[in-house]
Amino acid sequence: MSRGLIVGAPASGTGKTTVTLGLLAALRARGLRVGAVKAGPDYIDPAFHQAATGRPSFNLDNWAMGPDLLDSLAHRAGQDTDLIVCEALMGLFDGVAGVGATGTGATSELAARTGWPVILVVNAKGQSQSAAALVKGFATYQEGVRIGGVILNNVGSPRHKALAGGAIEALGIPVLGALPRTPDVILPERHLGLIQAEETEGLAERLEALGRFIAQHVDLDAVAALATPSKAPAGVFAPALPPFGQRIAIARDAAFTFTYPHLLESWRAAGAEVVTFSPLADEAPPAGGDAVYLPGGYPELHAGRLAAAATFRDGLRRFAETRPVYGECGGYMVLGETLEDAEGTTHAMLGLLGVRTSFAKRKLHLGYRRAVLLGDTVLGRMGTALRGHEFHYASVLTRGEEDPLFAATAADGSDLGPLGGRRGLVSGSFFHVIATDTAE
Repeated sequence: MSRGLIVGAPASGTGKTTVTLGLLAALRARGLRVGAVKAGPDYIDPAFHQAATGRPSFNLDNWAMGPDLLDSLAHRAGQDTDLIVCEALMGLFDGVAGVGATGTGATSELAARTGWPVILVVNAKGQSQSAAALVKGFATYQEGVRIGGVILNNVGSPRHKALAGGAIEALGIPVLGALPRTPDVILPERHLGLIQAEETEGLAERLEALGRFIAQHVDLDAVAALATPSKAPAGVFAPALPPFGQRIAIARDAAFTFTYPHLLESWRAAGAEVVTFSPLADEAPPAGGDAVYLPGGYPELHAGRLAAAATFRDGLRRFAETRPVYGECGGYMVLGETLEDAEGTTHAMLGLLGVRTSFAKRKLHLGYRRAVLLGDTVLGRMGTALRGHEFHYASVLTRGEEDPLFAATAADGSDLGPLGGRRGLVSGSFFHVIATDTAE
């Protein structure tokens, strides 16, 4: 198996993504075949990983994924690579209250399962020797998790580096690099995280510059030498969710971007054909498809264009008369009656479901979900349990009169009531599916 390591941190906002992308670009520039994976439920970071490596980046989610899927994706990501870099989720030990399919979602559990060492990114701003106390706590907190090295971020001077770095190295933990304070390597952001990779202007040049920055301030030889093979089994790669049909049409453009690579990869491996079309280009679903999948994304930023896309609207409505259509998060909103954008303008959507949504008053909905189907749909038979997450700022103005799609619980087991809707062959909700619950 390929050698791997994890880029983790004490908390979000410490610099994990900057360091991860810089390492990927810098190691690739050295001629190494580098792969990447992302811990937890995230669409945006893996797209940047792919831009930096030229390879798909899979999510490894130990709350939503059973052990076979989790291990097989780690193994698949490492095929034909020299090493894998795993970007952690939030703080290294941060998970949820309820144990899921394989764990609580904490990246530390992936570290213990794979044996991959952790490079801890520490924000040194406002501290010097005290950083060593933090590192010592992380190094001893959980058995089986090895802090293989530290990269200091926001270092103000050589003296600052010497004080913080010297105290950490006295613990026997190497300091692999120290990054000076600079605003030049910051990537633009938006309300769900970074601006998407395909929308980031001059992304290739930004990644090259970030790679040079990391190469200048980090010991890349030491980083590469730190990586170790996974001790987890290879697992059995099988569809995390059964394919929606033999030929699946997926909306793909700036309004519909949130599809999990592991789902598409497993559908193709199972023999399904995945074709794409662009609602923003006013394209109807391709002829001959068995099902349409409208994934999440940013339809609220393009609501006017979607409302005016007559060919798309008419084509999808005709499709839904005889074949299944499934919408997820942003796709669910587009299937609804109306979408109110952040400026308060209401746009007519497809009307295939009765839901009306709004971004005029943002409210964060975030968390893992276990969702049980309340009827037979393209997602599976009634009673099938799925695992995934919800992450959006939209509010529901009216839910519509159709039957609900799911009965849902949060990660801690608390009842969330019904989610989404289903009418005829059309179904959708704000729930992002990651995998079928293997415990069922």
